[in-house]
Amino acid sequence: MDIQPIGERVLLTPLEQEEKTSGGIYIPESAKEGKKQGEVVAVGTLKDGKEIPLKKGDKVLYGGYSSEEFEMGAEKYLIVEFKDILAKIGKAK
Repeated sequence: MDIQPIGERVLLTPLEQEEKTSGGIYIPESAKEGKKQGEVVAVGTLKDGKEIPLKKGDKVLYGGYSSEEFEMGAEKYLIVEFKDILAKIGKAK
């Protein structure tokens, strides 16, 4: 099924956060509530009609508490406001 966000919104699939650190310390759920990661599935448009500067497959950090979660089939999705996208995660050069 094709889902296209309307307005300044981004459709993401949430990425699972690490359960423990590289040193072996388990991270409690309460500590994971900060910045979250997701992979872009689709993007809407900016108010001026231009495309949001993200593309399918980009990995991003997002914050905020106003995301909409839903499931289609076995997949979980999030729709977040573009203003809640904090950073694009890229490979180090």
